[in-house]
Amino acid sequence: MARAAHLSFHPPHRPGVTADRDLPAKGSANGKGRGARSNQSGRYETEQRVEMDDGWDSDDALPPLRTDVTDETPRKIITFNDSPYVGFDRSINPYRGCEHGCIYCFARPTHAYMGLSPGLDFESRLFAKPSASKLLEKELSNKRYQPCAIAMGTNTDPYQPIEKRYQIMRGLLPVFAKFNHPVSVLTKSQLIVRDLDLLVPLAEKSLTRTMISITTRDKKLARSMEPRAAAPKWRFDAIRKMSDAGIDVGVMTAPMIPGLNDDEMESILEEAADAGAKFCGYTIIRLPLEVSPLFQEWLEAFAPNRAKRVMKHIRHMNGGRDYDPKWSRGGEIKTEYARLISMRFRKARTKYGLDKKLAPLDVSQFRVPPSVTGQYDLFG
Repeated sequence: MARAAHLSFHPPHRPGVTADRDLPAKGSANGKGRGARSNQSGRYETEQRVEMDDGWDSDDALPPLRTDVTDETPRKIITFNDSPYVGFDRSINPYRGCEHGCIYCFARPTHAYMGLSPGLDFESRLFAKPSASKLLEKELSNKRYQPCAIAMGTNTDPYQPIEKRYQIMRGLLPVFAKFNHPVSVLTKSQLIVRDLDLLVPLAEKSLTRTMISITTRDKKLARSMEPRAAAPKWRFDAIRKMSDAGIDVGVMTAPMIPGLNDDEMESILEEAADAGAKFCGYTIIRLPLEVSPLFQEWLEAFAPNRAKRVMKHIRHMNGGRDYDPKWSRGGEIKTEYARLISMRFRKARTKYGLDKKLAPLDVSQFRVPPSVTGQYDLFG
């Protein structure tokens, strides 16, 4: 029986679009080297892509799925939110889409706003914001701006592979230093250690702390579930290097997927603590909108014998749905399995010394520098 062929349309390159030849896919668009296994249209499109058997015997001849990057020129770079489900009110995302390709990524549906698929498009058709540092300087200089820690890595990873070339994150850190503005960074990439020379001076002023997201210690699972993210051993290594450099670093065990990786929570926390982590956090998997069918498609391929049980646990945590934030993200933990994970987390956090209370990042040092205001000290 012939395998299904994936039909998709990729428009021709436009000015500002570059093909990333340094990071080729490791196979065709059938899932090799990528997280999603399909590329169905976003929910706003009038025409829908479908999978069909076109009679071909093999898709082995399909070309590798390259990464395309479009330069974007936003008017603002700081995004404000008033969500009751997150612990920050502002963030910066240097990129749209994420080449890490994590199949569970809750940010995938945002690609539908661009007329693209939350599937393979999300991880292969990216948008970069090269003007981010100039925009940040402009916004921090606004007389009406009130400082508060800015969160990085809350939607897409600022240290995803294309950061090696674009260096947008590396351009933002000096701006934070220039204004003495606090910033927190969450990533699952060892590339963060490249910027130790910029992060250490911020940490010395209590202006930054970092977290490394580690979902599993299982190399095979990580390779399939997070195909272009750093291998687990390199994430633990990043924790060690940041800790040795004097940066307060934590570990985020996220997402915990019941019946798939939640049994690793304690071992991840233990190894992270041994590497120098000082604090920790966790989240339960979220499957909003298009993420759910993409995740289920991957789950059936990777762990067919466990797929039904995993989804049963997830739906139980969400009041019978694939995703319901009032159940899975509300202040009250409503289900037995979710309570069990929470209890295990709290116990392990204490056991491994990851329950230290850290001082908040210092906003009192914020200032608009004279090089921006032109108001130099008469006697300085």
